[in-house]
Amino acid sequence: MIKTYREAILEATAEEMRRDDSVIVMGEDVGVYGGGFGATEGLLAEFGPGRVLDTPVSESAFIGAAAGAAAAGMRPVAELMFSDFMAVCWDQIMNEAAKMHFMYAGDVRVPMVIRAAAGAGTGASSQHSQSLESMYCHVPGLKVVIPSTPYDAKGLLKSAIRDNNPVIFLEQKLLYQTSGEVPEDEYTLPIGRADIKRSGSDITLITYGRMVTECLRAAEQAESEGISAEVLDLRTLSPLDTDAVLESVERTGRAVIVHEAVMQGGFGAELSAVIMENTFGRLKAPVKRVCGAFCPVPSGIELEKKVLPEAGSILKAVRAAVSYKTGAN
Repeated sequence: MIKTYREAILEATAEEMRRDDSVIVMGEDVGVYGGGFGATEGLLAEFGPGRVLDTPVSESAFIGAAAGAAAAGMRPVAELMFSDFMAVCWDQIMNEAAKMHFMYAGDVRVPMVIRAAAGAGTGASSQHSQSLESMYCHVPGLKVVIPSTPYDAKGLLKSAIRDNNPVIFLEQKLLYQTSGEVPEDEYTLPIGRADIKRSGSDITLITYGRMVTECLRAAEQAESEGISAEVLDLRTLSPLDTDAVLESVERTGRAVIVHEAVMQGGFGAELSAVIMENTFGRLKAPVKRVCGAFCPVPSGIELEKKVLPEAGSILKAVRAAVSYKTGAN
């Protein structure tokens, strides 16, 4: 059945709440209003205020409460309207939720999900448009998931809710209204497993989230030029499916890493290091990165487009990598 990304998120949450009474939803405007992006619409009517909690406008308070509830046996799904707001509650996430299982020698679990809208493309400006996933991946104890399709979003969110660890679940804003096939039957997808969205033999495009769409567009254009590009959707950044990354790159011999986040300190640097440390002698060209510009995201839509990767800039990197074998780089 065809569903939007937003509908897939909502459906996964509702199904898990029906399956498990310990699953609760909390956050700003998740009840009466139905969530900042409509992904909790109708949950209050079905499950009541005891399980769908409209919180005060204090991220540090309700994320801290979610961590405590998780440690006490609940499975909270906390919605941050924008992933940028994790800066407000980073202590509760990094120093508490991520550490408790380790610091209590495994006696305490923290099965919580933090859902957050991430990324640019809506003109929401610098404080509501960032892609900060590399910051979350740096913290041991956190899992980081970024699905690109409605199918992946539903299956991975269900797995995240069932996971016994804190999971950062990032939903890039421009994906909410995208549509795709979502099975009506029960299913989950494993956290930590990448997915090949398009097979190819000449070069691997490694990406995640909204950039999967741009990479697919670039791969289609590359095909018209006789270049076979594989698109590998990581889906999960932590834990990273290193085997899938290396298998693909070893087969194609070339890699272009694409993400919306800025290049400096971005997750692409980690991917590049993994590839270089394990496949250096078998690479046909240096690993390339196509990333967001190193500047705050502007509010003007046309300016915003200038700082984000798109199919054209990805295709340019693909051409450069493929032509490197002739010395024309």
